[in-house]
Amino acid sequence: MSRFDMSELECSFIEPILPNKARGVARVDDRRVLNSIFYKLRTGVPWRDVPRRYDPYTTVYNRFNRWTRAGVWDRLMDAVSDVHNHDLVMIDGTSVRVTIQPQQSENSLFRCMGRSRGGLTNKIYSMVNEHGLLLQFLLTKGQ
Repeated sequence: MSRFDMSELECSFIEPILPNKARGVARVDDRRVLNSIFYKLRTGVPWRDVPRRYDPYTTVYNRFNRWTRAGVWDRLMDAVSDVHNHDLVMIDGTSVRVTIQPQQSENSLFRCMGRSRGGLTNKIYSMVNEHGLLLQFLLTKGQ
């Protein structure tokens, strides 16, 4: 167990929020997949470089994308932020230039780009508590 792995308490809190429709082939353990995703997000390594003690990177990458489209991460963030009482909340935002990849389609549902003077941009907003714990994250068009 590494410092990136979830404890039993954390896993028991998150597990009811995760989708668990068992169809077809047996699913890979959600806890291992979450540990893989958290490792990748904390260290910033490419998906292919997630250590082998976790699941294959393709499984982790596909589950991350599937849960993103299904809104699982939003539900997790809402559940975690509802547990904590907030005396102080801070909001910060920034604009980021965007480059269009050739495989992106013009009418993609998840395309969040706006045209401004500087070209295509996104606006990223984060809300944190007094300890710096991320409570909410929002991505909007940058116009």
